[in-house]
Amino acid sequence: MGNMGKLQEFDITFKDNKVVYSPGDAVSGTLKITTAQALLYKDIKVNCQGFCGVTSKIDDTAWTVKEQYFSSTLSVADKGTLKQGDHSFPFKFLIPASIPTSFEGNYGKIMYRVRAFIDTSRFSKDYKTEKPFYLLSLLNLNEVPDIHGPSSSSVTKTFTYLLGVKTGTVVLKAQSDMKGYTPGQVIKLTTEIDNRSGKTTGTVVARLIQKVTYQTKKPTIDLRTLVQVEGTGVKADKQAEWKEQIIVPPLLQSSMADCGLINMEYFIQISLKSPVVSFLLPIHIGNISVDTTSAQLSRPPPQTPDPLYSSVKPAKLEHSSRSEPSSHNQGPPTTAPRPTRCPAPKPVPRMRVSTSSPSAPPAEMDYLANSMPTLYPLLPPEYSTSTLPHEAPPSYVESCISNT
Repeated sequence: MGNMGKLQEFDITFKDNKVVYSPGDAVSGTLKITTAQALLYKDIKVNCQGFCGVTSKIDDTAWTVKEQYFSSTLSVADKGTLKQGDHSFPFKFLIPASIPTSFEGNYGKIMYRVRAFIDTSRFSKDYKTEKPFYLLSLLNLNEVPDIHGPSSSSVTKTFTYLLGVKTGTVVLKAQSDMKGYTPGQVIKLTTEIDNRSGKTTGTVVARLIQKVTYQTKKPTIDLRTLVQVEGTGVKADKQAEWKEQIIVPPLLQSSMADCGLINMEYFIQISLKSPVVSFLLPIHIGNISVDTTSAQLSRPPPQTPDPLYSSVKPAKLEHSSRSEPSSHNQGPPTTAPRPTRCPAPKPVPRMRVSTSSPSAPPAEMDYLANSMPTLYPLLPPEYSTSTLPHEAPPSYVESCISNT
């Protein structure tokens, strides 16, 4: 706050020291002012504000585009004199029902704060202070359309080897057991590789990737590999099945409700290192898990085996290596909002590849975690460790451009 002049204290405190709020909650507290000497003022105001700002420069706070969700101002004292000593001014604001979760990323943030201002006479110093609070708008995965059942895809790649003399084909198929997960849940991944060539394939890799799109003039895309697991290659003219599990780390939900400037998406990328081939399985990350019991009746019957895989029973890949987070931070529980998708950007985006983390919510939230199921709103800093890959492969970048 810098030079306080005649003020010894100019501070905002929230009722019960509450730091995590939900849409529709009231934010109440007290503005405390302690004056070293009498202070003439024209107005004392308290403001509660929520906004989103985005930029195309990393960690820049001079936002190129900004949207405001709400801004309410309360005049707590009209023209007068603050005598020497302590003064308290209560305030209360109502948070709107449809606003996005707090977020801080490399190219933008969704921020909520309470600010206070003392307007003094023309020739005197004005004073201002602010205190942020964390807003958690939960995503109930059961409200996401077509969420039940697995997510699956496949790709066939024809390639040449032995200096182009020979031609071979690899068929890569993968399926995740569900389309939506909450932090702490396990993604069960099954990958089938059919190597119809005379050459052993390269390593098979699965990555959990976060894609954040910031709606700047030309959309800025920030890609992060959150978890990576690897399995051994498949020998010539063999088929193999690779089963792997990925524990979902603490992540922000994949639906930024009511935000027009930032869009969050998650994918599982399946790839072979040689021949170079990959595809994406889109998944949702939420705060309230998919109810699999109610989905049993609506789930489609098991598919008949693909002819490609029916003749030989696939071998199982025994050896796999993994690079993934090792601990989970608890986040605050509350109730579910309605999920809303931000529109996908139309212009061809610039690509940014990053391994830095969005900021985690305040540590004080942990006291909330005892009363309800544990929820993980953001990725804490310890997840950007040196063991994580430092860039996404070109095939993922290409797929982002073609899908955008």
